[in-house]
Amino acid sequence: MLLYRSLFGLAALTTAIFAFYFFVGLADGSVSSVNLGLWALILGGLGAVLVGGVLLHRRGRTVWSKLVLAVVAVPALLGGLFFLILLLTVDRWN
Repeated sequence: MLLYRSLFGLAALTTAIFAFYFFVGLADGSVSSVNLGLWALILGGLGAVLVGGVLLHRRGRTVWSKLVLAVVAVPALLGGLFFLILLLTVDRWN
């Protein structure tokens, strides 16, 4: 149960970060009709992973729900660790 909640939390945080940047992009004009389809695909995929993970978990398919949520959570965790290592170890950026 702890693994499911952790994966769900990471996937939900990742979705929230993407949604934040989407709305900021709408406000400043960087999200336009040119790339709106790409944004819709990304946000729809992230939402489908969250909903799919919850529905599978409610139907008793816990292993499958963990695998579905891991599709988003594991790369997000690895990317976050990569940037954390960059911030902590790089002395100069130029």
